[in-house]
Amino acid sequence: MIMTSALIASVDVHATIEQTFQQALSIISPNFHMGLDFSLALIPMLIALFIFRHHNGIPAFVWWPLLVVFLLFLPNAPYVLTDVIHFVAKVRVTPPLPIWAMSLLLLEYFLYFFIGMQCFVLSLMLWGRALIRHGHGWLILPLELLVMSLSAFGIYLGRVDRLNSWDVVTDPKHLLNQALRDALNPKPEEMTLLFFVAITLIYYLIKGANCFLATLLSHHTQERHLHS
Repeated sequence: MIMTSALIASVDVHATIEQTFQQALSIISPNFHMGLDFSLALIPMLIALFIFRHHNGIPAFVWWPLLVVFLLFLPNAPYVLTDVIHFVAKVRVTPPLPIWAMSLLLLEYFLYFFIGMQCFVLSLMLWGRALIRHGHGWLILPLELLVMSLSAFGIYLGRVDRLNSWDVVTDPKHLLNQALRDALNPKPEEMTLLFFVAITLIYYLIKGANCFLATLLSHHTQERHLHS
């Protein structure tokens, strides 16, 4: 009798552990929307690598349309930060996630947010280097602030109004009307300002870290050349 009870208890524990494990795996696995947002965040980065590194070799009738597409898709990069709502939803489950699942979830979303913002930062840094090469380095700061302002508004249109970058082509009238309505209302302006502050702080933090690492690598390379 005692052995039977112990066997039943062991089976119940094993079933509970297996159920918890399956639940944790289902929670930490990326969903479709996360994969889509990540793919959209890569688009402006890929365009930036093409048009800002090879500006002189691209005809103007190709370069300018690509710049427009770049600007339309650029808000998708910092947009990944708003997916924090999905992170919160995954964390607030019953029963609570085990420590190992919570750790993987934190790592997953940290990398997701970091890569998305890096796409945004590196895209603008590439644009800035192109401006410096053409003697317009003074435009970098006002351009960054302008782009971040427009991106913050684009994030609001995407997260709250559920509009997309391609609506410029598929439904431009609705996009324009909704954007004008939001621009004239206080609540969208407040949320846009909140997005702008968050993007700006993270942008300059990552940009500063990138510049610091680039300086270290440059010094290291110079020292290797001197000692070789």
